[in-house]
Amino acid sequence: MNYFKLLYALPVFFCSSVFSQSLTMSLDGEWSYKLDPNKAGEKEEWFDKNFSDKLHLPGSLNTNGIGDKVDVNTKWTGSMWNMDWYKSDFYAKYRNPEDTKIVFWLTPDRYYVGKAWYQKRITVPKEWKNKSLELNFERCHWRTSLWIDGNKAGKRNSLAVPHRYVLENLKPGKEYTLTLCVDNSIGDINPGVDAHSISDNTQSNWNGIVGNMSLTARPKTYIENVRIETMLKEKKAKFTFNILSSKNYSKGSELILSVKTVGNTSLPELINSVSLRKGMNSVELLYDLSESFRTWDEFSPNLYQLEAELKTKDGTDVLNESFGVRELGTKGSQITVNGNPVFLRGTLECCIFPKTGFPPTDEAEWKRIMSICKAHGLNHIRFHSWCPPEAAFSVADKLGMYLYVECGSWCSDLGSGHPIDNYIYEESERIVKEYGNHPSFCLMSYGNEPHGKNHKEYLTKFVSYWNERDNRFLFTTAAGWPAIKENDWHCLPAPRIQGWGQGIKSIINSKRPNSNFDWSSRISKTQPTISHEIGQWCVYPDLKERAKYTGVLKAKNFDIFEDRLRDNGLLHLADSFLLASGKLQTLCYKADIEAALRTKNFAGFQLLDLHDFPGQGSAIVGVLNPFWESKGYVTPQEYSEFCNSVVPLARMSKFVFNSGDTLKADIDVAQFSQSDMNVPVRWKITSFDGALISNGVIDACKIPSGGLSKVGHISYNVNVDIPQQWELEVEVAGYKNRWNLWAYPKNKIENKEVVVASSLSDDVLKTLSQGGKVLLTAAKGSLKNEGKDSVAVGFSSIFWNTLWTNKQAPHTQGILCNPEHPALKLFPTEYHSDYQWWDAMSNCNAIPLHKLGDPEPIVRIIDDWFTARSLGLIVEMKVGKGKLILCGADLLADSDKRPEAVQLMNSLLSYMNSEKFNPDNVVTSEQLRSIFK
Repeated sequence: MNYFKLLYALPVFFCSSVFSQSLTMSLDGEWSYKLDPNKAGEKEEWFDKNFSDKLHLPGSLNTNGIGDKVDVNTKWTGSMWNMDWYKSDFYAKYRNPEDTKIVFWLTPDRYYVGKAWYQKRITVPKEWKNKSLELNFERCHWRTSLWIDGNKAGKRNSLAVPHRYVLENLKPGKEYTLTLCVDNSIGDINPGVDAHSISDNTQSNWNGIVGNMSLTARPKTYIENVRIETMLKEKKAKFTFNILSSKNYSKGSELILSVKTVGNTSLPELINSVSLRKGMNSVELLYDLSESFRTWDEFSPNLYQLEAELKTKDGTDVLNESFGVRELGTKGSQITVNGNPVFLRGTLECCIFPKTGFPPTDEAEWKRIMSICKAHGLNHIRFHSWCPPEAAFSVADKLGMYLYVECGSWCSDLGSGHPIDNYIYEESERIVKEYGNHPSFCLMSYGNEPHGKNHKEYLTKFVSYWNERDNRFLFTTAAGWPAIKENDWHCLPAPRIQGWGQGIKSIINSKRPNSNFDWSSRISKTQPTISHEIGQWCVYPDLKERAKYTGVLKAKNFDIFEDRLRDNGLLHLADSFLLASGKLQTLCYKADIEAALRTKNFAGFQLLDLHDFPGQGSAIVGVLNPFWESKGYVTPQEYSEFCNSVVPLARMSKFVFNSGDTLKADIDVAQFSQSDMNVPVRWKITSFDGALISNGVIDACKIPSGGLSKVGHISYNVNVDIPQQWELEVEVAGYKNRWNLWAYPKNKIENKEVVVASSLSDDVLKTLSQGGKVLLTAAKGSLKNEGKDSVAVGFSSIFWNTLWTNKQAPHTQGILCNPEHPALKLFPTEYHSDYQWWDAMSNCNAIPLHKLGDPEPIVRIIDDWFTARSLGLIVEMKVGKGKLILCGADLLADSDKRPEAVQLMNSLLSYMNSEKFNPDNVVTSEQLRSIFK
């Protein structure tokens, strides 16, 4: 006998509201299960059988320790552009079936892709007579089919919203068997194997249910959902209720509305008589908010609480839903919130949760994450090719965080008539209906970086479809491209300092350091542009981080990186590499972000990323680790100096000055706070030890909110007789920003006894054999750069990672040195790269130290962690009777235009002419010859 039937012909996914008067039975706890890797269960009628094995839900198979061991034959969900792990001899030991270690992403404890069947017996409470029952499964991964007592109840397919099944005729007091089949394999609908909604690159392709699991009873006539549209100018809210009625009610039914502010101020109650017909009804009501009118934005995230009480002969149903008054718009090339221009300072969230392998559904964890983002000066999060759960929206509402949501896709053939084309429309409808009342839900698109010969036409229709249907959000085609006139805003990769494939020809690697450039020529003048995935700057892996992987995903890729260091005798430098490369990484992010802030009428940026991305070859691009924790080289306060609602900016043509130069800086302020400012701007130049060099005040002027303002100019005549490192600090209304500067005397030191050469000539070797001193500053390209010693040196850190990008340049992550070494006494430096090292790194050959017996260099180049070679920039050694400093940087070519080269030469020669120059490293002339062409 069929004890129930589906209430709707169409699947029921929607219902984000909280129903305070409902009766709910939790389904958390022990379930039985059975794996179905061959997908035979339905044919063999497993829905009519009992399962004996047990697990705990909510959870995944992996959190329950269920699945196959990972090995070389594991069929992953995710691309591997580089097949070295499968083919290279070096990785052979990591393909060991007893302890397989994946280099491309985190290694799960267990792995399973296919169908899994979950079963639980429940008893419907006797008190639930004459009620409508709804099963709720939040965050299933992903397709589900439901049977009750062996009878098919339907199926659902959504990666974004809860899977809900509305049931009738389950008898109170009777026991039933729920059997749910969950399938996490890619079927006809393919979102793309790298889409973060399903990919092993980030959350992992898990199977299970991880959110709310419950059976709820409500009156037969109830509020199915409400759509809330706020009207800023009218100070009203429009509530559109969908009411499902069990029969015709021409009179006697009431819909009572009450609204409270978060501070618990009650607005007037609104009582409405409603006439209902059997089936679905739409009731639209306007509510006056003027008595206590408050808007929502990042600074004042004011919320209202709606309580809607529906009274019918079937009983009383109560809906609670929070909302905020916010109006999104555009003004030229800027995005506005409530009419005010905003600058979106965002990071990606790529569904990275190593402990569980799936996103949290509790507010506490989302509050922790978003509070960290705000502490670093961010006001925006893009969810790359996935949609977060309810808890994320709820927290963002309370904290004032702007969210950009995507429909779970990263497609390779969009718009070609495949089932994914319809699915994206359906999923977008589900997302908007489920989460659309949240004021934090601001931006939306299909997904990430579309491909397919018809993708532009498809996405043009998609944007037009949504622009006609809903004015609560701003729509664009996709993250990355295409830019079309129908877009409310564009998300484009051009406005950033390093693009895909640019290598050492990018701005930061090919242009002498300056802070004059911006993206005015790269953005639309009529449509807002948010830059796509800026940054992607790598830092060296923190090997200490492995201890944090106590959940289902393990950082076994870090074991591989540790082995590389150990094999090359560099393991003792792991922490130093982390901190030094981290300082360079932070500098690169500062340059990226400040370029965006210097761009007038720019809409914002989205970082990739504030925290690490553990997949796609191990993209260690965050100043925070995958757990949103600090790595120890930059604090939130330091980061927020150049990333905030108010940021002072200094436009300078250079950061390195000779005595006699004039230090010039045009001072701008990117001002996106709550209100206009009329304050003075203070600046000071201090030495590295804190001594004041100069200071000044730019008189108070109006700095309006919502844009970039030019506020004044700094000019200072540089006059030094010793080399110095300075800091320029600019402060406005308590907001500070700072830049390191270098001032060098304009002279060359007297060279008493050192032979300076640019090639390993016979004369150089003769000088060394006779006990002389040689500074060999190798001409660029004169060292061998081939085979395993081939390396592309650049100033910046590595972009994304070399495994995923197929070894895009640069391959290095700056320098590491002891700043107290006497060879650097006249070249002020810290232990890491800064802009005074740009010249050397841009004109250098990496010295392969293993060919010289692995001497300890004065200045080391930090190599890519996949190869972890021992590389030098400046090395001192004994050769025969002589003493040599080999400098991989060419300090001679065009030195009159390179103050850094002159000063580094001065520092090295000063050291070599002193008694302190007495190298311990012994290198033969044959070894020396072996590294030159």
